[in-house]
Amino acid sequence: MRRVAIILLLVVLTASAWFGWHRFGPRPPTPPMAPEATQIDHILIEKSARRLTATLDGAVILQADVALGFEPIGDKQQEGDGKTPVGIFKIDRRNPQSAFYLSLGISYPLPEDIDRARAQGVDPGGDIFIHGQPNGVTGLSLPGDWTAGCIAISNSEMARLWSLTPNGVVVEIRP
Repeated sequence: MRRVAIILLLVVLTASAWFGWHRFGPRPPTPPMAPEATQIDHILIEKSARRLTATLDGAVILQADVALGFEPIGDKQQEGDGKTPVGIFKIDRRNPQSAFYLSLGISYPLPEDIDRARAQGVDPGGDIFIHGQPNGVTGLSLPGDWTAGCIAISNSEMARLWSLTPNGVVVEIRP
């Protein structure tokens, strides 16, 4: 019985160390920006199709399947509702050290979202990003809609999108 407990403890410690290393250990290098002439100028996210399309002058440069907020139908109304917002936004920040593999910030909430939420007496929420998978999840993409309102894609697609997307790019999110 004692031997089983020791083996079980070693397995748990090994798994914890592996998970901790992948979750909190050194991150891979941030992909470099693509040459300006090849950077995208528009990102379209179609929630109903679970698709992200990045374009340059109308030509499709990247297309990816997406995961959305855990309550994907409808527009984001308030913090914690699990909805991905709908509207026209911009990429307004970049975070290579996020809890997910890279992240591109979306300019939600807009002034009209703040006014609507204030009129309803709720917090509109914020921190909406396009990002990769959670750090520690390697080699796969989590199934289903699992974010708190963000848009998630595979890590390889996120690395490519990161390098192609300067701040200021228009992000159109459709129902």
